[in-house]
Amino acid sequence: MRYLYNKRTILIVVLMIFCTAIVWAQQSETKRQYTSVTPNYTLTFPKDFGAHPDFRIEWWYVTGWLETNEQKTLGFQITFFRSATSHDQENPSQFAPKHLIIAHAAISDPSIGKIIYEEKSARAGFDLAYAKEGDTHVKLDNWYFVRNETGNYQTKISTERLSLQLSLNPTQEMMLQGKNGFSRKGPNIEQASYYYSQPHLKVTGTIKHQNKTLTVSGHAWLDHEWSSELLDARADGWDWVSMNLFDGSALVAFQIRGKDGTKLWAYAQQRNMNGKTRFFDTEQVDFMPVRTWQSPHTNAWYPVEMRIRTSELEWQLIPLFDDQELDSRSSTGAAYWEGAVSILKNQQIIGQGYLELTGYEKSLDL
Repeated sequence: MRYLYNKRTILIVVLMIFCTAIVWAQQSETKRQYTSVTPNYTLTFPKDFGAHPDFRIEWWYVTGWLETNEQKTLGFQITFFRSATSHDQENPSQFAPKHLIIAHAAISDPSIGKIIYEEKSARAGFDLAYAKEGDTHVKLDNWYFVRNETGNYQTKISTERLSLQLSLNPTQEMMLQGKNGFSRKGPNIEQASYYYSQPHLKVTGTIKHQNKTLTVSGHAWLDHEWSSELLDARADGWDWVSMNLFDGSALVAFQIRGKDGTKLWAYAQQRNMNGKTRFFDTEQVDFMPVRTWQSPHTNAWYPVEMRIRTSELEWQLIPLFDDQELDSRSSTGAAYWEGAVSILKNQQIIGQGYLELTGYEKSLDL
């Protein structure tokens, strides 16, 4: 009887702790408030290279083209996300899941006709996963993305199937997107993020792919963005492209598509070889599908070949190959197309970039 009593007592205590945890979690959710994105904020560096834990969501997103020592062309993508949870940020417990860290890495290899990608996620804590304030320093187990004191970035992704160890060195000034880094994402001014880009990063390093370690070099584009706002409820998804042009100029463009097929919002910024910047608003930016491709994995149709118009300028995007879909429904909850594209003008290749197409497998639940 004493043995049964002890078991019953332990069970009751466990249930009480569990119920208390649920109540605490529910109460903490009602208390959690995120910092708002406002137009009057001035981005300050190096502080804003780092994490912003008072905001709901944040990411460091690197895309680029590589050439191996065997003259083989590859696309690559590395992304680290930080997502704040609704739990009380003042809770001192290291077990409190205050932030989630999620990371993706992919290689686009035309020789095999598909992307090879890896992903992982963990709650921040115990020095195993974090996004630090003050400067770029994001870590998830043995994956990391960090900016050193000279301003160069180092990143390492290590898995059985795919490994990258790269150095990314800025060659140009950063581009503050929108109005001094305040980037609108919809018709309401609250739908915005803080956003800057670093185009024309010089890339060197090694990758391990298909059981071979290869020396690589190339160029990349870095986006760092953070916000607390969701997209407009009418949004279906977005199309986004970055372009590193061979003459040293750079262009970024995106549109937010509505569920009814209309363009809810659009934006572009071009910086020419002389450093002169030009902005384009919603009416001046058009994404025009030329050719679609159906994924054999999710059955989604993607406009993988595009023409993009920014006022009187027009750009044509041709994919490195079609099957560059990334299925991350198990982590971020979405499948999307994200791939290397060549930039053409008057039938001549004038640059290389990356195209991201979301909301085609299903509307994004944002």
